[in-house]
Amino acid sequence: MPTPVPWAPASSDVVEIERALNRISYLNSRVRQHDRLMAMAGLRLDRAAVALLRQMADSDPMRPGELAARLEVEASHITRQVQQLQKAGYVSRAPDPDDRRAQRIGLTPAGRDAIDRIRATSSRGMQMALAEWTPAELQRLATLFHGMVDDFLAHATEDEEGEGRAGAAGGGGVTWSE
Repeated sequence: MPTPVPWAPASSDVVEIERALNRISYLNSRVRQHDRLMAMAGLRLDRAAVALLRQMADSDPMRPGELAARLEVEASHITRQVQQLQKAGYVSRAPDPDDRRAQRIGLTPAGRDAIDRIRATSSRGMQMALAEWTPAELQRLATLFHGMVDDFLAHATEDEEGEGRAGAAGGGGVTWSE
């Protein structure tokens, strides 16, 4: 278990970043927003299926347990979701070449098409929302977001490994210290 960090008030900038991230998370997780995205993409998938397809699209075929670990959900949730996606033709199962008793799941061409449509539709919506931003502002935001995510991931990994709080000073410059 990681050593607790002594509580210290966050800077006003960090507080505002946390508020903005919570607002984005809320807006992105609304059922109405998901339903609109699915209608625009011409698909009928629930949010869990979309999360699974997004994760699979960025990876080689993998075992269901690995996918569950990446999504931080119980393996039983993945099993049910994979069964539904397989019936719909979005994913396929194949024997694991390293262990014939195990299976790997991967996207089918229909699954790849679905995730491409979801991403294109989502990107168009984001493009419309950010239409007034200059190319330089968009590039800066993308750089900062990627750096922040990298730093969050580094911090989360260190917490899980119990290695303390000194995070990598990635692209966003955020560091975690005691």
